[in-house]
Amino acid sequence: MDLQLGGKRALVTGASSGIGRGIAVVLAQEGVDVVVHGRNAERCAETLALIEAGGGKGSLAIGDLATEEGASAVAAAAGQVDILVNNIGGTVSTGGGLTGWFDVKPEHWAGAMQQNLISAVRMVHALVPAMREKGWGRVIQISSGGGASPPDSVPEYCAAKAGLNNMTVGLSKALSRTGVTVNTVSPGCTRTKMFEGSLKTIGDAQGWPEDMDAREAEFMELGIFACTTQRYGRPEDIGTLVAWLASPHSAFVNGANYRIDGGQVQSVN
Repeated sequence: MDLQLGGKRALVTGASSGIGRGIAVVLAQEGVDVVVHGRNAERCAETLALIEAGGGKGSLAIGDLATEEGASAVAAAAGQVDILVNNIGGTVSTGGGLTGWFDVKPEHWAGAMQQNLISAVRMVHALVPAMREKGWGRVIQISSGGGASPPDSVPEYCAAKAGLNNMTVGLSKALSRTGVTVNTVSPGCTRTKMFEGSLKTIGDAQGWPEDMDAREAEFMELGIFACTTQRYGRPEDIGTLVAWLASPHSAFVNGANYRIDGGQVQSVN
């Protein structure tokens, strides 16, 4: 299927690694001019190198979206875009660990809201009015299964992602019949480099085989992130779904939350 994305321009926030990098690379493969955002210029340049190695086109926008100054700099570097992927996020209390509810302090909650929710609001205010004037645009929010089905850990992260889910629906109504749609993608456990690092640490401690696929299978058997597929997600899986939502083919999809988690969240959507 031709996604008809050639000539479109996208900003992918948090594209220096992981899921954001996967999204940026897939969009570029579909002919999108991708603005790669992150706080670390070196890692962003690595993403851009992957894009260019595949024959794609892109540029960099470096800045911290948790601050007004950083967000303004990123918006200026991005310029007018057709597609905004609000992917930036993560936990702030332990740098990615699974923190217990009462171990997360109020300041961590505030930081998580800035990083996962307010950063997206800033980018919408900066970039979406031009989409509305043009009469076409796509806003795609990268959430998490924890936004709809939170565990007892990382509560600040899950609550912020729930806010992002809510924001999607309200914003889709505010942009009703403008040609700009807003949707959410909620990944489950995804085999990023960070997750592979955890597999290495756990696997070494447990005496698992060195092969990373074998370690993934062993970890799945623990049931921590249970799913009904044979493997966990890959960043390019998320990128493929985002690319379709970014395309003209998704015109009748608005205000929706697409779970891409291998059945990890087992409630009715």
